[in-house]
Amino acid sequence: MTAFSPLDHAMMRRALVLAEKGLYTATPNPRVGCVLARDGVVVGEGWHENAGAPHAEANALAAAGAAARGATAYVSLEPCNHHGRTPPCAAALVAAGVVRVVAAVRDPNPQARDGAGTLAAAGVKVEHGLLEEEARELNIGFFSRMTRARPWVRMKIAATLDGRTALADGRSQWITGPEARRDGHHWRARACALLTGIGTVKSDDPRLTVREVETPRQPLRVVVDSRVEIPQGARILQAGGQVLLFSAVAPKHALKGAEQIVLPNPAGKVDLPGLLRELARRGVNELHVEAGFRLNGSLVREGCVDEFLLYLNPSFLGDGAQGMLDLPPFDSLDRRPRLALRSVERLGDDLRILARPA
Repeated sequence: MTAFSPLDHAMMRRALVLAEKGLYTATPNPRVGCVLARDGVVVGEGWHENAGAPHAEANALAAAGAAARGATAYVSLEPCNHHGRTPPCAAALVAAGVVRVVAAVRDPNPQARDGAGTLAAAGVKVEHGLLEEEARELNIGFFSRMTRARPWVRMKIAATLDGRTALADGRSQWITGPEARRDGHHWRARACALLTGIGTVKSDDPRLTVREVETPRQPLRVVVDSRVEIPQGARILQAGGQVLLFSAVAPKHALKGAEQIVLPNPAGKVDLPGLLRELARRGVNELHVEAGFRLNGSLVREGCVDEFLLYLNPSFLGDGAQGMLDLPPFDSLDRRPRLALRSVERLGDDLRILARPA
């Protein structure tokens, strides 16, 4: 196993900080940062902003100029090896005279990977695995789409301490405080698409847009509406940008403001795993779910959820209110779905819990 120096660690951490600058914008491409250093001094750095723009390595090379010759490149993702909308980064690093490349993680994209092979064939020393977990987490949706042909699905739920998410009539605004809501918009902004169900559209009439944080891009909005019951005047259709509506039946008329996709399962509902495959085909890396307890339950039962983003408010709503998930009863404690905690943080008066199926 490669023994990386403290300088290597410091340079890669900087590359990851740069990569995170593309958190809201790089989709459908991965978030990538690059630092060029020679004799322990940074001579150039860059990050990938959005699809079609120069990659992180190209920006770092442009910043370094002739100083790139003899340098080490620290890249949060293996340099690409194909000519798409931009030239291959592996070849650009070779041409610039870079002598060593340290990549945090290998590229899972079958069209672009093995830049390491091109570099090594040109005599460049190539190493992998430095801060690999951090780099993979930053692009967890991209890795999911490349390796599983489906997005990384993050389900956001705001609830009281007794696990209630809405009043009996479906009203849920607002269970949590402003700090938690602002944080929720950060998670919306980093997602490629936001998903909700017709129940939430009817009860809350959400716009499902990013408003509490600055972002130059609004995610795609997706509605699950098996019987096409969405009102033409629903705010989610009026907010601008692209909306996909998945149904199980053919619409009787065109719905202004949305692209309609008919995708039934044998039970006459929307085929949720098929929906994920279709979103991946469209380049969706991270799917952020804000739905009601019925759709939440369906997504969990069908194995569609990778991560739970839970906001808990110190209050109670009682037995008549709606719960988090519509799940069947379990006849044994051993059969209950278990989660592994990733983080717990206080936001104002609320708690934010990030957890994944154990």
